[in-house]
Amino acid sequence: MFDTITSSSVSEYLSSRSEDQINPAMLGYVANLQQVAEVNPPVAASIVKELEDQRSHLKLIASENFTSLNTQAAMGNLLTDKYAEGFAGSRYYAGCDNIDDIETEACEQACRLFNAEHAYVQPHSGADANLIAFWAILQAKVGTPLMDEIGAGNPANMSREDWNRVRAAMGNQKMLGLDYYSGGHLTHGYRFNISAQFFDAHNYSVSRETGLLDYDELEAQAEEIKPLILLAGYSAYPRKVDFRRMKEIADNVGAVLMVDMAHFAGLVAGDVFEGDFNPMHFADVVTTTTHKTLRGPRGGIVLCKKEFAEYVDKGCPLVIGGPLPHVMAAKAVAFKEANEPEFKSYAAKIVENCQAMARALIDEGLTVCTGGTDNHLLLIDVTPFGLNGRQAEAAVRECGITLNRNSLPFDPNGPHYTSGLRVGTPAITSLGMGESEMKEIAAVFKLILSNTTPRILEKGKNAGQPSKVKYNLDTLIIEEGRSRIKSLLDTFVLYPDLDLDFLKSQFGGV
Repeated sequence: MFDTITSSSVSEYLSSRSEDQINPAMLGYVANLQQVAEVNPPVAASIVKELEDQRSHLKLIASENFTSLNTQAAMGNLLTDKYAEGFAGSRYYAGCDNIDDIETEACEQACRLFNAEHAYVQPHSGADANLIAFWAILQAKVGTPLMDEIGAGNPANMSREDWNRVRAAMGNQKMLGLDYYSGGHLTHGYRFNISAQFFDAHNYSVSRETGLLDYDELEAQAEEIKPLILLAGYSAYPRKVDFRRMKEIADNVGAVLMVDMAHFAGLVAGDVFEGDFNPMHFADVVTTTTHKTLRGPRGGIVLCKKEFAEYVDKGCPLVIGGPLPHVMAAKAVAFKEANEPEFKSYAAKIVENCQAMARALIDEGLTVCTGGTDNHLLLIDVTPFGLNGRQAEAAVRECGITLNRNSLPFDPNGPHYTSGLRVGTPAITSLGMGESEMKEIAAVFKLILSNTTPRILEKGKNAGQPSKVKYNLDTLIIEEGRSRIKSLLDTFVLYPDLDLDFLKSQFGGV
């Protein structure tokens, strides 16, 4: 039945196996890489090398996960060729009927998954989703009411004077979001990000004593500032957020409650965050990425109440140049997977694993910020080891662990060197790991960090001082760390349908 397939790598795969040993996922992967390699072999080789890297390094990056091969397959097709500006049923190009169907399916699956009134699945990333949400809120709450007051139905027909009046009003609004160093995101009003240029951006912080949000202090701050947008959500806060309380604060000051749940969307979809901790019950506008805990392709979505739907749907041409149909197809596949009962078990396991790791790290003598976690991530303070985050990140990577350094609240080392590491469990939970593996990972952390020291500089004006970048770690410790991580990854294999040795022999330059 495979007689029509003639590509050399495909033929090699088929001839080396009996028909009942042929894996459709592997066959598809080989065929795809063969097409790539016929044009650019180094790219095919790099794809295989990335698979090898992810199989040989434990992925603890809180903002990454593993998609299904089904989701990946949805992106590798002719959908990438299509322009589809506008939205389903309202395009600027003809010939988008099938794209309409795909986008509609993705939107319906997203609304079902999150019990949302409206979904917009075009954003290319979480940052794009936030930009679209910002402009939608500005237009709905400021721009359109002012144009109605002026009596302007079409912005294109407005006088320069009136248009500048609208621009000035929209450019003079306040936003209150979580401080970057307290676990907020760049797009939440960080001054090095464009979000702080759009708004008169203010930030709330966690408590210095507890590392937790102080809702009373936040309320007092909101009453003083009176922002247009109260923005909740985080990229490095290890606890739940009380969205009922956030909604009360927003309503008391006349603010729109916007929630960026990019990191914990999978926990919402999987019913782990329920009641007061589910932002969908309270927020006016919700943004998220589709990867991370949601386990979809890299991309973003906006979920909102009907009040904001028509403004959100104008994300193209307002912010983005146009949707990526192949990515929307992959989102539709991932949302369908997340709507299956199995996803709830997976989401619950993410949190169970993260809490188990937090307990194990504390038992090993490491400092875990806030004393634990309620979600998919935790923060380790590495300063008790005499290290900064950059050194710790590099040391654990050398031993087979991939993660990112992260600022801690009120961090004296700043965002480049940091005082901490951010650890996430979505990806290793996708591999099937459980509590015993969390204990082993914690023990490996202790092994590495307790044996890593800053290297003393020998040259330059800082000679004799400890380096902020370089470190010392004995070769025997590196070998032990790698061995223990390899043992875990050999037990829990990433994409077991894929024969890495065969792929390397065909595309990896070996």
